[in-house]
Amino acid sequence: MNGPGVVDCHHHLWDLAAHRYDWLQADPILDTLLGDYSPICRDYLIEDYLADARPAGVVKSVHVQCEFDHANPVGETEWLQGLADRHAFPHGIVGFVNLGAPDAAALLDAHSGFANFRGVRQNLNFDPADPRRCFTDRGDYLSDPAWRRGFSELARRGLSFDLQILPLQMGEAYAALAACPEAPIVLDHAGLPLDRTPEALDVWRAGMVRLASLPSVSVKLSGFGMMDRAPRAATIRPIIREVIEVFGVDRAMFASNFPVDGLGGDLADIYDVYRSVVADFSGDEQTALFAGNAERFYRI
Repeated sequence: MNGPGVVDCHHHLWDLAAHRYDWLQADPILDTLLGDYSPICRDYLIEDYLADARPAGVVKSVHVQCEFDHANPVGETEWLQGLADRHAFPHGIVGFVNLGAPDAAALLDAHSGFANFRGVRQNLNFDPADPRRCFTDRGDYLSDPAWRRGFSELARRGLSFDLQILPLQMGEAYAALAACPEAPIVLDHAGLPLDRTPEALDVWRAGMVRLASLPSVSVKLSGFGMMDRAPRAATIRPIIREVIEVFGVDRAMFASNFPVDGLGGDLADIYDVYRSVVADFSGDEQTALFAGNAERFYRI
């Protein structure tokens, strides 16, 4: 490992014996954009993550919700805080709340009772033409007045939001985020450019430019293993460089999305690819991309 220390701002842990994760415990596994993800349908504990992360130079991390039992979303934060208290990882916790539900504000307060809680992710990617790309039950959350009221509660509490959507949803997302500019947002997985046809990339590119026009929005350079099982510098370099050009060095951050992106390689290998893509950047720019921006955004 060469280069700056890493703040891995997007990874997951799961304990299938102790908790419920429908997508990991389905029989057969679900038909999603991940293809056959059965290799990760096993426990992935803090000890496993640390063993994978150390060779990559990870010094801090942020755990992002991974569809823990939705009937007990605060249970995931409580479990993770216990791990953090014992292992000093993860440093930040992003939990789940259905922001459109009547109890959204109460759940935010319950999550906020844990020291490392920093924000919320509610997966919103939805494609009416392809059920495999739908990670939520409906496609209208971003326009739903009840959801927008819940979203506004984040800013009141100083919490962030991890936005996971598809390019076709970016216009609707822009309207929702622009209406609440106080909430810090990070767009997950480079906006999920799953399709690489010229037409599809034009839609993705236009949406990214529009979202980047909002000062409240940052972006994670992650999730490439969901789009290409073994992403190489040659295949992801154009996407990464364009995202950085659109958002700027100070609003982009690298992340592992492990163990999901581990379907295609080791965590250290993922960061080696990232480093090769930005090897010509200055030392300060690389530090921002690999650590500083994530530390600032998640207040760790």
